[in-house]
Amino acid sequence: MCGIAGLIATEPLTRDHRSRVRAMSAAMVHRGPDGEGSFHDGPIALTTRRLSIIDLHGGRQPLLNEDGSLVLIANGEIYNHVELRDLLRSQGHRFKSGSDCEVIVHLYEQYGFECVKHLRGMFAFALWDSRRRRLMLARDRMGEKPLYLHIGPREIYFASELKGLLAAGGIPLALDPTAVNLYFHYGYVPEPMTPLQGVCKLPAAHVLTIDADSWEQKQWCYWRMEDVPARTENPVEAIQHELETISSLIVRSDVPIGIALSGGLDSSAIAAMTSHRYPGVIQAFTVGYREKSRHDERDEAKAFAKFLDMPVHDIELCADDVATFFPELMYWLDDPIADISAFGYYSVMKAAKAHGVSVMLQGHGGDELFWGYPWVREAVTQTMRKLKGQMSGDFNFRDYVTLTTPAYWSLWGVKEWFKSGAGLRPSWEAYLRDRSSPQDQLVFYDLTPDFQLARKGVGDLYSKAFLDQLQETAVYDVFTIPFPRPTVDILLTQLICQTYLQENGIAQGDRLSMASSVELRLPLVDYRLVETVIGLRKASSDHSLPPKAWLRQALSSMVPEWVLNRPKRGFTPPLQEWHKAIFAAHGATLDNGFLVEAGVLKHASARELSKGPYPAGAGAPLSFKALTLELWSRKLAALTTQTRQSDPCSQLEQRKAA
Repeated sequence: MCGIAGLIATEPLTRDHRSRVRAMSAAMVHRGPDGEGSFHDGPIALTTRRLSIIDLHGGRQPLLNEDGSLVLIANGEIYNHVELRDLLRSQGHRFKSGSDCEVIVHLYEQYGFECVKHLRGMFAFALWDSRRRRLMLARDRMGEKPLYLHIGPREIYFASELKGLLAAGGIPLALDPTAVNLYFHYGYVPEPMTPLQGVCKLPAAHVLTIDADSWEQKQWCYWRMEDVPARTENPVEAIQHELETISSLIVRSDVPIGIALSGGLDSSAIAAMTSHRYPGVIQAFTVGYREKSRHDERDEAKAFAKFLDMPVHDIELCADDVATFFPELMYWLDDPIADISAFGYYSVMKAAKAHGVSVMLQGHGGDELFWGYPWVREAVTQTMRKLKGQMSGDFNFRDYVTLTTPAYWSLWGVKEWFKSGAGLRPSWEAYLRDRSSPQDQLVFYDLTPDFQLARKGVGDLYSKAFLDQLQETAVYDVFTIPFPRPTVDILLTQLICQTYLQENGIAQGDRLSMASSVELRLPLVDYRLVETVIGLRKASSDHSLPPKAWLRQALSSMVPEWVLNRPKRGFTPPLQEWHKAIFAAHGATLDNGFLVEAGVLKHASARELSKGPYPAGAGAPLSFKALTLELWSRKLAALTTQTRQSDPCSQLEQRKAA
């Protein structure tokens, strides 16, 4: 069940209201092509699109309790539904279907709002309590399933996708300046913000309730990873136990399952853990590139698939294909996400669906949870150094001096090394940063090259009117955390999960799998695994160990040594070739385009960006971020125009104006 939407208002809904909700459902048919369901009663209207995964013939939504007083629509999968069903039956509850999501209704009957704490899985749901005339909206702990909101004075719309929300009509396509500035620094908009004014996301691990009579709205967080207690047992054994448990739960499905397999540790681990627990045959899908690339991992993926006796499908991508599809890709992303790897994720899911696979497993979460990114490990070290200077009241430059060798033995690498003064220049800059930055500000995203390039250059790109609407420190607010707060290693794990993992990895995975009507499951994002790692980390920090040390040791009995010891390469396509092809095809759209008309970019800077400048060291340069936002905005503008033209109320207003 993979697409929900609805509306609650202060007054009974009209026919026009219900028509708007139907339009929201129609805009998300890709999330659930196997059926639809709806419910309306007085001030509430709910709609759902179904992708049949569990109980193919009996799990239709909305789902009701025994007397019909509770009505549920849900997006996601409850992995522990079998165990919960047994528990609830022992407490006298009667089930009408084999749907995994039906347990939510009965958990609410039994535990009220605490029902969310019993769920192990990914979900976003809306539950209407007709007796109390109250709507409950909730999202899973790690934010795997989205829920967009438009909260007005007399109406609240919600939907699984921004496209679905905009299909209701009445929401102007007005860019939010603060959110856009965050986007140019991060490459995505951190939740709960979205790029649009008047639209937000229900944050992960949050519940929102709306009382239809009093119009009282309450929102609260029901889970925080940093709150789990310390655990003193053997880290390897504890992590191994949770990996084995989630790998058994996550393969529950009444349709075929596949896996996105690279040559990396995370996807290999999932393939090894699940292949002998799934009753059928898991199919593997791997991506490679027609252009020569050191990141092509097809040979490694095929070798491990052969080791597991797993059929593997090879998808080859090229610059011409990504350039042709790029504007359409922006539509399916739903949010602007400046990650050139998006086409690879989309292509894997499309290939899976073509081979009859409706559920895919993927390795997101391993890098964020187990120190897979060197810059996050460095952020821990530098934040601790800053705290030391603050506590002593004395910042000593000797603590900052780091001499380096060239990162790359090439003409560019040696040139950059000379520019850095063999490491002395960044050492001096870090020293000045820590002496002048606010006490509560951590060292975090400002270590990334793309953030640094944005801080130095984005101000020259914006129009004066746009600059006047911005706060200088807003981009640092994401990692400015007041005291008291968790230890630095716990805090940095929380931050990387709530930023890059949620809004780049998880968001891309959900939208680009759903674009092909495929459900994506992420075993390494399981909240019980997260709690285990955080609890162990509270008792014994691991950030100074080799990357992914705990995970590698926990997998040593499941994954062969020749896979465990492979160097990390990342899911990265041939950047330069793809960037050049994309800008050759679409770069001109920036010149006097949507972002210029909206007052974001100056004419001159848009013209310069349209040429696709790609500074050395950049991952997603400002030119790529600008083009992504430009094409995303154009796609959504076309959608809102289409919605407005089909809206009877809007047509009447246009005739009156004429």
